Amino acid sequence: MAAVSGVGLSWGSKVSPSRPTNPSSSSSRRRVCSKVRMTLSVDEKKYTLQKSEEIFNAAKELMPGGVNSPVRAFKSVGGQPIVFDSVKGSYAWDVDGNKYIDYVGSWGPAIIGHADDEVNAALSETLKKGTSFGAPCLLENVLAEMVISAVPSIEMVRFVNSGTEACMGVLRLARAFTGRENIIKFEGCYHGHADPFLVKAGSGVATLGLPDSPGVPKAATNETLISPYNDIATIECLFNSNKGKIAAVILEPVVGNAGFITPNPDFLSALRKITKDNGALLIFDEVMTGFRLAYGGAQEYFGITPDLTTLGKIIGGGLPVGAYGGRRDIMEMVAPAGPMYQAGTLSGNPLAMTAGIHTLKRIKYPGTYEYLDKVTKVLIDGILEAGRNAGHAMCGGHISGMFGFFFTEGPVYNFADAKKSDTAKFGRFHRGMLEQGVYLAPSQFEAGFTSLAHTTEDIERTIAAADTVFRKI
Repeated sequence: MAAVSGVGLSWGSKVSPSRPTNPSSSSSRRRVCSKVRMTLSVDEKKYTLQKSEEIFNAAKELMPGGVNSPVRAFKSVGGQPIVFDSVKGSYAWDVDGNKYIDYVGSWGPAIIGHADDEVNAALSETLKKGTSFGAPCLLENVLAEMVISAVPSIEMVRFVNSGTEACMGVLRLARAFTGRENIIKFEGCYHGHADPFLVKAGSGVATLGLPDSPGVPKAATNETLISPYNDIATIECLFNSNKGKIAAVILEPVVGNAGFITPNPDFLSALRKITKDNGALLIFDEVMTGFRLAYGGAQEYFGITPDLTTLGKIIGGGLPVGAYGGRRDIMEMVAPAGPMYQAGTLSGNPLAMTAGIHTLKRIKYPGTYEYLDKVTKVLIDGILEAGRNAGHAMCGGHISGMFGFFFTEGPVYNFADAKKSDTAKFGRFHRGMLEQGVYLAPSQFEAGFTSLAHTTEDIERTIAAADTVFRKI
């Protein structure tokens, strides 16, 4: 494909990144796309969402808002939600037969691509032994060793079933270990839907414009203190006015649930120092950034080691999973080793462990993060240039396979800055991209993701589509 007019994108052999190679299975990976056999036609045709509309209308009579997670309802972008039928590699197909280049990736875990043949084969073998034991299995040890060896802060780990559950557990643990109750979180950072975290949260709460949530008692949030992201002065004031009361500071080291927002230089190191000086714990919520920014997560990427870490998404390879871990002396507070209780019947189930093991094996191959960084840089640079050339105020960026952009001049340092974005324009852009065959997160306040399955052609097609849409909206 030729360079996009007005964008200046041209991939020659010197800049086209090479994919990381698994010596034992490179040929099978090259055959991934050719193996796709869809029951729905994906031929060129008029874009329609008739079947999606019918299914979604029926769903609204069965489930609140027709969905099982709010952002899927497309409330902030308008129009008809997409009902997926299947996914493979970097692509998704809906029930109407429309094909999309997918930059949501099940909200992050599809780092090696959807429905990977090797992972699916391993799951098939594990499935023959059973879906859940409710008892210890060897696979838990294997994945635990991989996580511990990869993530700098983790000396022991506890597997759970979701990122929300991981954040609930780590909060209880921080309070149990320190004997304190107050926590500090940041505006726009989302740590799941547990009561103490639903104060100026990001993700769906920001998308739907909900300041908090009905049903959350005041007592559940009395000990939650709030600071703007990237604001050390406020953190210092909170510690000074709550001496000896703060158990922990929890944050997304790179915000992905208020759009893509990176930490200012020295912000994370300043947090590390102030928590140590005050006997509080530093918690990185790496449910989104873990194994995506680097194999050791954001803490490896930035060189800052927290006391505790939450993980999810990628370590389950697309299956429901979460984890929290950290220093051994802290983790030994968790039952049955210690008095802090937390349990889960399906925690460490063999299917999630298998998918996680084989996903982590694949992303450890040399060249993985170099490839993700190169394709994502070309993608975001091309989108921003196309938008600015069409007269739109835009800013954005990326780290490795995570990216985001805002319809505002920027810069965006925190959630207040992010809310200056033209969300109505984003909604029009989102709809236009769908019609061009590109699936982006249906919210201005969500990060996007690339995968090892995204090709140079995918990136070029996406930027060409963006160029077309920018000139129409």
